[in-house]
Amino acid sequence: MEFYKEDKSTAKKILFTGLDAAGKTSIILSLRRELEKVAIIKPTKGVQRRAFDFLDRQISEWDLGGQKSYRIAYLKNPSSFFDNTEICIFVIDIQNPERFKEAIGYLNDVIDQFKEFELEPPIYVFFHKNDPELTKSGENQFAGNSLSLRTEIMKNVKYKKLHFHNTSIFNLSTIISAMSEILLKLFPKADLITKLIKEFGRKFKAEAAEVIDDNSLIIGSFYENTAVRDILGASRPYFLNLSDSLDLTGPIGVQVDDQMLIQRFGKNFLFKQFSLIDGGSPYYLLILKEDPSFDQDEFNSFVNFLRDIIKK
Repeated sequence: MEFYKEDKSTAKKILFTGLDAAGKTSIILSLRRELEKVAIIKPTKGVQRRAFDFLDRQISEWDLGGQKSYRIAYLKNPSSFFDNTEICIFVIDIQNPERFKEAIGYLNDVIDQFKEFELEPPIYVFFHKNDPELTKSGENQFAGNSLSLRTEIMKNVKYKKLHFHNTSIFNLSTIISAMSEILLKLFPKADLITKLIKEFGRKFKAEAAEVIDDNSLIIGSFYENTAVRDILGASRPYFLNLSDSLDLTGPIGVQVDDQMLIQRFGKNFLFKQFSLIDGGSPYYLLILKEDPSFDQDEFNSFVNFLRDIIKK
């Protein structure tokens, strides 16, 4: 995974904010595939920034520490933190209802700063730590938190561009899907990419196909049904981590140049690395199909079409 020096003139600013201990940094680490660091996370001091590429866009990611002293400092000097925001991601710990009122109050403070700068970025509210075990039992005390919190936000926050996602680092597909959807809003040709991948998937007789970047983000996808979508979502981290380890040989798979063919869940998965932008980070094609055959010429044509869409 590569990081870049930020070009302030062209970078698209994404602001992660919310109360302390909401899970902002754990979300960012999960996208970097650095979950081993989550257990030793310390409270974010001030602002942490990084720049990375998503397709042909440079993204400037701002992670604002949520401790009260920092929140006060942001509001006293808003131009240094809130100005030029393209997208805001506001993270709330769904397992801590005692702080919902405080979180909603700070969300309104953030919106007030945007209004001061005559900005109206979409705000994506992540109901975070919505861990799988919370949804398994209707008797769990946190099971209704998402619904009740959303109702309270809609009642007390006057803002048109509010969107909601349930996320958990214990279900990485929730974070990857949400962040992919959000970042694709910055790319006007996203629909063309989706159409191309759908045509390619059908031509390959695939049940599902995804193109993924080096930050685990999906730039386009095709699924025959929700079942294969979920299988691919559960398999995505496995293949990316396997690629990172460079240990692609042995009984579980076969490496052919930059390509892996692996049987998992009784299905054939094809995982192939390729490049879209000269000198840029790698991209990956992940396909689920019954027939393990692969047509390299068709794949090359697909990559060339994809490059044309991005460059135009």
